[in-house]
Amino acid sequence: MLARLHSVTLEGIEGIVCEVEVDVSRGGFEKPLIVGLPDAAVKESIERVRSAIVNSGYKYPDTRSLINLAPADVKKAGPAFDLPIALGILITNGVLPGDDLKGTLVVGELALDGRVRPVNGVLSMAMTAVANGFSKIIVPIDNAAEAAVVQNIDVYGVGSLSQAVGQLNGQLEAEPTVVDINEIFKIASVYDGDFGDVKGQQNVKRALTIAAAGGHNVMMIGPPGAGKTMLSERMATILPPLSLEESLETTRVYSSVGLLPRKSALIATRPVRSPHHTATGPALIGGGSTPRPGELSLAHHGILFLDEFAEFPRNVLEMIRQPLESRVVTVSRAKGSITFPANFMLIAAMNPCPCGYLGTSLRRCKCTPRQVERYLSRISGPLLDRIDIHVDVPPVSFNKLRSKAGRSDSDVIKQQVLKVRGIQARRFGNGKLTTNATMNHKQVEKFCVLDVNCEQLLKQAMAEFGLSARAHDKICKVARTIGDLDGAENIKPEHIAEAISYRKLDRSL
Repeated sequence: MLARLHSVTLEGIEGIVCEVEVDVSRGGFEKPLIVGLPDAAVKESIERVRSAIVNSGYKYPDTRSLINLAPADVKKAGPAFDLPIALGILITNGVLPGDDLKGTLVVGELALDGRVRPVNGVLSMAMTAVANGFSKIIVPIDNAAEAAVVQNIDVYGVGSLSQAVGQLNGQLEAEPTVVDINEIFKIASVYDGDFGDVKGQQNVKRALTIAAAGGHNVMMIGPPGAGKTMLSERMATILPPLSLEESLETTRVYSSVGLLPRKSALIATRPVRSPHHTATGPALIGGGSTPRPGELSLAHHGILFLDEFAEFPRNVLEMIRQPLESRVVTVSRAKGSITFPANFMLIAAMNPCPCGYLGTSLRRCKCTPRQVERYLSRISGPLLDRIDIHVDVPPVSFNKLRSKAGRSDSDVIKQQVLKVRGIQARRFGNGKLTTNATMNHKQVEKFCVLDVNCEQLLKQAMAEFGLSARAHDKICKVARTIGDLDGAENIKPEHIAEAISYRKLDRSL
């Protein structure tokens, strides 16, 4: 007897609908066979399925069985096919009527006792189901809330194989899972830190406000203990709240690699990723034999904080140059390429020299000029060109550490950022371009008009510091953001001067 039902496999973070065909013959005692380009986890599923069926009180067929996963030219990975294969076998046994699964997509991993375990990537699977016209999806009960944020599909969570059979037979009453997205955002969109926790550093807070308002990348240079990590961890608190669309995109990435917190439906705060400087290239940008997202994609719609920037291997740092501009990561393999989203804000931090105390009064710097030059040269000019703002982070004095005056709370800064983001939204319309940092050269010429004084100031800076054409555009973009913060319609000389002051490393190199 032949049974047909549908499941889904992931390629990167995109879902591909697969037809699961189960054919149980009348005779023969050969070992069950799975075909259709399965990986090891899928091949092993037949043993899990056998035990789950028997331990759930159903009979497993003793005759030959063949399971085909179509399309045959797409690699099937992961344990999500366990539940559909088991239901297919039970259909051939007459336990279930096959018609009950029409228009239904099924995913889930089985334990040996018949429990249904959660799987990765259920949000993408539910989106794929809707895109392909399915009206119903059966998922592990721990993944039900995650799948239920997708509209126009009924989501049924099951905790065991017996429960799935009971629901499909009508023996158990089942209601689709429903979640309140607004309530989820209200509960989950809370940050722990606040900019008010950071004492002093008003010049750095100003630079980070500009960065948040215009979506600019930042490099912080300062000695150990000056507050670079503390500032970066609180950067997300002054960025605009995640929209539902942004939240879904970010959640898809986390769900696909199994990093979505247990029983969480959505990621409602902007992610902050802080990989160690020993991270490899594939860990940072993504890859592997079965390509999966890396740290750049996990920081999608959030912040990628690279501490000890100059300690990262140079070849690893060069890998992030292209994603910084294209906002995507493309992983190419012999059989094709997979694209992962990577629209993040880069915040890099480094010491001014190998010992970290050059130019400070905390300790005497013991580095020679040659050592300092070699240390700074670990970061290439083209990569520095892609970082809009370079700012010094000086050590904080005792008096400022103990002072309660001059606090800059996140809510106050966030209101400034939201006001400027509103100006940019009106400037660029409803397209994908939403911040000054994402302008191309033609848009820089259109929206960053300079008067004679501004032109002269910028010309002088380019000649004196040897700035590149890309640095020219970065200065104009940052100046445009500073002008927006001041409420100025046109860029003024003081805006250009401040933007030029944020090219410290161009002058150092």
